[in-house]
Amino acid sequence: MSTEGKVLTFPTKKAKKSSSQKEGNASVVDISEKRQEMINEERRSVKRTILTEFIGVHTVVPGAGLQKCSLHDISVNGVSFDLAKAQGSFKVGEEVALRVYLNHRTFFSFLVKIRSQRFVEDEAVFRHGAAMVQGSFNLEAIEHFIRFMESVSASLKTDRGDVIVSNLDHQ
Repeated sequence: MSTEGKVLTFPTKKAKKSSSQKEGNASVVDISEKRQEMINEERRSVKRTILTEFIGVHTVVPGAGLQKCSLHDISVNGVSFDLAKAQGSFKVGEEVALRVYLNHRTFFSFLVKIRSQRFVEDEAVFRHGAAMVQGSFNLEAIEHFIRFMESVSASLKTDRGDVIVSNLDHQ
């Protein structure tokens, strides 16, 4: 089989460098910081998914009773959560008890103080930022719970249905 016409040949003469290729103008781009940002964002995304889909959080809204809220983020310093527009909102400075449900009937409460509140138009929710009230009930329990969530979130993965079972005996 002939390779004639199928082999690329490269010129052996050195081409003139363009002004952007002249010595001293080359730059090295460090992508490690961007890569770490992407990894951290993925972890946050998975963590938030776990928080919103797995952990049931409720609070008592004055005039509306016990209402489900969507936990956005949580740390030992505080929590952010959303209430639907129809549920209303809390005022900055209010102390609010949040209930974390472990199943449909079992929960533990902890106390937070609202530090910020804003309406998120595209999601039609009031986003609240709150700090843990130091010295309040169940503070130790919520701190252990948060540490558990943080340690487990480093290895969380999202199930995309990629596990396929084959060689099943169909009878």
